[in-house]
Amino acid sequence: MQLLSRLFSRLTLLAIIALVGVLVWDRFNPPAPPPIMEPVTEQIDRIVIEKSARTLTVFRDGEEVKTYQIALGFAPDGDKQHEGDGKTPEGVFKITHRNPKSAYHLSLGIDYPQLEDIARAEAAGVSPGGDIFIHGQPNGAGRLVTLPYDWTAGCIAVSDMDIEELWAITPDGTEVEIRP
Repeated sequence: MQLLSRLFSRLTLLAIIALVGVLVWDRFNPPAPPPIMEPVTEQIDRIVIEKSARTLTVFRDGEEVKTYQIALGFAPDGDKQHEGDGKTPEGVFKITHRNPKSAYHLSLGIDYPQLEDIARAEAAGVSPGGDIFIHGQPNGAGRLVTLPYDWTAGCIAVSDMDIEELWAITPDGTEVEIRP
């Protein structure tokens, strides 16, 4: 009986060491270079995000191409009102920039805040916030897990594999409609 107990203890210790090794490897392994954008014929021209359904759908020439599962800001109901409210903005935006060295694998920036967002926030005496992105998972965790709940500060999160695909098929200037 004591032999079985020692064997179990050693196997448990080995399992913990292996798990820590995998986590450390993923955290400190240099990231792969950003994917090269596909030819124009493969690129999309519109993204529709349905907050209530937690989906992001890409379109090419009015035809649905693919739908992805998403996570939103930690307080997703309603339109973003001010910095720190945890809401994902609603409206029509454009992809204006990208960050290959994002803290969330890769990220596609949208042009929030817009003039009406700025005016509304100024009238309330608050900052509208900014830096709203479609991005992957936190670096170091995304290759192992996709967080299954709304966790961002207002961004749209997808799996690391999904952001790599979106990065490759989404040119700057792509329309992004975010619906309630």
